[in-house]
Amino acid sequence: MARTLKDYPSVALSPEDLDGKIDFIRIFGRKAAVHIEIGTGKAGFLLAQARAQPELNFLGIERAGRYYRYAVDRIGRWSISNVRIIRTDAARFLAEFVQDDCVECFHIYFPDPWPKKRHHKRRFFCQLNLEQLLRCLKQGGIIKIATDHAGYFEHIQGVLSGQSSRIEEIDFFPTAGADCGEWVGTNFERKYLKERRSIYTIAVKKL
Repeated sequence: MARTLKDYPSVALSPEDLDGKIDFIRIFGRKAAVHIEIGTGKAGFLLAQARAQPELNFLGIERAGRYYRYAVDRIGRWSISNVRIIRTDAARFLAEFVQDDCVECFHIYFPDPWPKKRHHKRRFFCQLNLEQLLRCLKQGGIIKIATDHAGYFEHIQGVLSGQSSRIEEIDFFPTAGADCGEWVGTNFERKYLKERRSIYTIAVKKL
């Protein structure tokens, strides 16, 4: 019998409650460096990383309803106070609600590659969205990306190369939830590794 997923108002943010640029101090009830994960999935990364770094604030963005509900329930059950999750379109959220120079790190792990050429325009990682990521990042802020799709990874590298004067590539270190041989320790990564897929990673820092 499937477990009933509970809602946790202390974890879930509603887009309807946002009015203008978001105030992270108000949202989290404290001042701390903010990390944003785009595409939270089942919150595997957020669960491990937020527990490992309680001094940081984490915001997860998830568009799919079933993953969003699972993530809220999971973080709520663990009583993790430094995580908030919102169900919304990430590109729109960044453009409309996130202030300049306020994010310490963006985590983008296994985004939908939209592999068919006619669907490439739906990919999150594009020049326009990179501009938004860089606008939101503090100086020295980081973008970390992982994907199992070689074609999408080549696309990501190409988009990043167009901003070579504003960013520099740095080492991608495994996250807190990664086991031996893993990079980020998410459900998707573990599934793909079982299928013997290659995992491609890149990290860049804003100059």
